Amino acid sequence: MTALGQAYFYVCATLALAGALGVVVAKNPIRGAMGLLLMILSIAGLFLALNAQFLAAIQLIVYAGAIVVLFLFVIMLLGPSAKTPSDNRGRVPRTIGAVVFAAVGLGAMGLLVRTAPKTPEGAKALVEVTNDFGSVDAFGRTLFTEGIVPFELSSALLMVAIIGAVAVARGRTKAEIALAKSPAEALRDVPVASPEGAPRTPGGITREAHQ
Repeated sequence: MTALGQAYFYVCATLALAGALGVVVAKNPIRGAMGLLLMILSIAGLFLALNAQFLAAIQLIVYAGAIVVLFLFVIMLLGPSAKTPSDNRGRVPRTIGAVVFAAVGLGAMGLLVRTAPKTPEGAKALVEVTNDFGSVDAFGRTLFTEGIVPFELSSALLMVAIIGAVAVARGRTKAEIALAKSPAEALRDVPVASPEGAPRTPGGITREAHQ
């Protein structure tokens, strides 16, 4: 790797780490979304350094073009000043968990560095690749030959997750409430309307309105 390539790698890696740290540390959700965007762009730059043009394009189209925009829409709906309520309960277990997780991560990285095979003198550290490495053809050929089973399993898993999310978010409709066995069962899952106005269920009914 040339000096320019090393400088490019270190710049992209530093920006990726800075973006990831900004996502975790930033209290403003807009700044957190911008940190996520910076991390995504930096990872796309690392993919380009590896001659993986297809992965870099997918990184920009899917994540920067869809996921970050979705986050921004959610922030617009909630408002940029929306904050989660402060909860001091469980601070000690969470701190202990964070310390243990960091220690395990550092130990794993140290173990990988210590057990990495040494490159013989005069040998190349990296294997020569073909000219079409990282292209759409090479990626598709690998995906639909060696990785066809994991690819199809991940598709089925995503489908099950979507069906489960729809079933959970569906709630009870007006017809299901009307066909309930008893009024008590019908009112079991209906929220109580507060003076300020309670959030409405998917069926559009609060307890006062039903009564």
